[in-house]
Amino acid sequence: MRQTILICALLGSALTLAACGARDSAQEAKAMKAVNAIDETNLSDIMLTVSDPKEAVKYFERASTESPDRIDLKRGLAKSLVRAKSHERAITVWQEVLAMPGAGDADRVGLADAQIRSNDWAAAKATLATVPPTYETYDRYRLEAMVADSQKEWKKADSFYDTAVGLTTRPAGVLNNWGFSKLTRGDGKAAEKLFAEALTYNPSSFTTKNNLVLARAAQRKYDMPVIDMTQTERAQLLYTAALSAIKQGDVNTGRSLLQEAVDTNPQYFEEAARALAALDANKVKS
Repeated sequence: MRQTILICALLGSALTLAACGARDSAQEAKAMKAVNAIDETNLSDIMLTVSDPKEAVKYFERASTESPDRIDLKRGLAKSLVRAKSHERAITVWQEVLAMPGAGDADRVGLADAQIRSNDWAAAKATLATVPPTYETYDRYRLEAMVADSQKEWKKADSFYDTAVGLTTRPAGVLNNWGFSKLTRGDGKAAEKLFAEALTYNPSSFTTKNNLVLARAAQRKYDMPVIDMTQTERAQLLYTAALSAIKQGDVNTGRSLLQEAVDTNPQYFEEAARALAALDANKVKS
């Protein structure tokens, strides 16, 4: 009898230990799953920022195939495809995202961005029209401005650009776009002001520096603006001003600027030298 009681006690202890072990294993698995989810989120963030775009595409393709119900991974794939300049595929993936539970207005804006990048302005306009007016973000208004620009709706474009600038702490890009819009309309003075403002936020952008020189040249202001520039950049900007001057009929000014560009560049400036030789040859013929 005592033996039976002992066996029962041992079995009870074993069952209790087994139950505890199962509970511990379940808790451990749950904890590991939570840790893995955090690791995946961190990795996804890394892949969307510092990773090589093509590597990011591969990562999100694999991850979204393994977890097809996770909208965050599908979004990551769409964003990575945009970074990799695979815009047509990005459009398809964004459309898949929008068909999933949990899709929202930010995803519609993402689709519109990919459509603009693939030069499908009509589709982008239609997509943005599905975003309610209450969804007010920098990206939304930046894209609205670009679409309005494409249709030469200048008043709308200016309003959207102005709103976008007020919704970000890093407005250099949208200010540059706005300036280029003004330049294409023939308003060099307004364009110059916007490019100069953009450079206060991103002084290293050569594209904006070049646009600033173009805006000044459109007003026949060919001297270099007072901005930070390397010697090589100065030579390139002089070359831009020279070509603008020649295009506007200020040939002698253009010739002087080309010579200065050649003299300024720390290395041989083939394009400027070739343009200068062509001008000199035409001068001899005439």
